Amino acid sequence: MSLRRFLPGLAVLCLGALLARSVELAVGLNHLLVAIAIGFVLANAVGVPTRFERGIATHKLWLGAGIVLMGASLTLETVLEVGGLVLLVVVAITALTIVVVELLARNVFGLADHLGSLLAAGSGICGVSAVVAVAGAIRAREGQIAYAAATVLLFDAITLVVYPIVGDALGLSSVVFGVWAGVSMFSTGPVVAVGFAHSEVAGQWATMTKLSRNALIGVVVLAYASYYARTGSAGRPSLRSLWEEFPKFVLGFLALVALASLGAFSPAQQASIENAYSWLFLLAFVGLGTEIRLAELRNTGVAPALVVLLALLVASTVSLGVLTLLFGA
Repeated sequence: MSLRRFLPGLAVLCLGALLARSVELAVGLNHLLVAIAIGFVLANAVGVPTRFERGIATHKLWLGAGIVLMGASLTLETVLEVGGLVLLVVVAITALTIVVVELLARNVFGLADHLGSLLAAGSGICGVSAVVAVAGAIRAREGQIAYAAATVLLFDAITLVVYPIVGDALGLSSVVFGVWAGVSMFSTGPVVAVGFAHSEVAGQWATMTKLSRNALIGVVVLAYASYYARTGSAGRPSLRSLWEEFPKFVLGFLALVALASLGAFSPAQQASIENAYSWLFLLAFVGLGTEIRLAELRNTGVAPALVVLLALLVASTVSLGVLTLLFGA
């Protein structure tokens, strides 16, 4: 595939990133949130021409690369400081979210079992990526996948705005805010964005927490596949398919954390790496903003949105209460 096909879209991402930095310098708005706003305006007010789509679609690659490089700024000592408690919170809130969505979808709102499971996976693990992964394992219909994905994207857009406001209003510490965002928001991009919009430390904890939650995708896919296999509506996933769905950048992130723990990077090198991943995140978030399409969000069904809203309120409230007790506000 010719590299030239990607250049127009990559140029748009670069220009958006530069504009976001300029806006921050001029008026003090956070550059990451400005980058998302730029992408949003481009997609909804102007439209993305076909020739730009390939390059803009690389934003997920830049997000993964930025997360990997961020590992160089952390050490195992930092991660383990409260890592055990955070892992317990991640597992507990993930399980709580999935159970609440399933119960509401099946017993209160009467949604189809497959749709409820897709909403539970998207809310509990890693957004649209989890929806797609579980859909393949349980043989969900395309319409159900579309509804679940649209619902998740709706709440990605909402939490991008609401979480920073709540965090500032409550005066949450960097660690509490970062872990709270990582354990209760849905997709990786918005989590990283609001975390770093709060502070560098909050961004690091939000990312670490979200990565540990993303790593549960294999367990959840296996669990759903086994359940639906017993009902005769799906087959068992192969190890290859599970590996394909696993977020590979988690391994790169852990590798750089290990190298940083061994003292492989000098302070000057770490500063350069931090600057690099900051720019990579900017590129990624301009692209992320283009995925928030008003026309698609309007098509979200009321019942799926209510299910996810109630589950989000439960998960965010419980997790915030637990984290405040554990670490203080």
